[in-house]
Amino acid sequence: MKYLFSLLVLTLLLNCSTNRGPAEYATIQYEAGACFGFCPIFKMTINKDRTTVFEAERFNFSRDTQSQESEGTFKGKIDQQKYDELTALLNALQLKNLKEDYGNKNVTDLPTSYLTISYQDGSFKKIQDYGKHGTPELVKLYQFFEELKTNQTWTKIK
Repeated sequence: MKYLFSLLVLTLLLNCSTNRGPAEYATIQYEAGACFGFCPIFKMTINKDRTTVFEAERFNFSRDTQSQESEGTFKGKIDQQKYDELTALLNALQLKNLKEDYGNKNVTDLPTSYLTISYQDGSFKKIQDYGKHGTPELVKLYQFFEELKTNQTWTKIK
């Protein structure tokens, strides 16, 4: 009886540990919207295989609104270390428990961020954050995307 109980406990522990692994993200999409000033406007889509499309619309590399060399559509592949950091940030957020909408709409001139996570099972989570201050963990995630623009290698495709 003691051995049977030990086997049952071991089985339960193994099942719990395998179910707590990182979520399987199909795509991770982040979009930073405009404000009345020099807020960067861009959209970044990261696939499970780490391939990424970065659409830089304005103010991503300079405040020059006429800079044709630094704005456009870029492709790249996020390095494994940064992808692991990203998934760790997402896992720490407990995304499914977050609200879908953050921010004070009575204040004007703040940028809006849009986060869309598509899971392997076909489900998704969307978060809109006016002012980019939803939770401290979301703020860290937004900063991470801002840094990806400059710490990865991008190839301009248009």
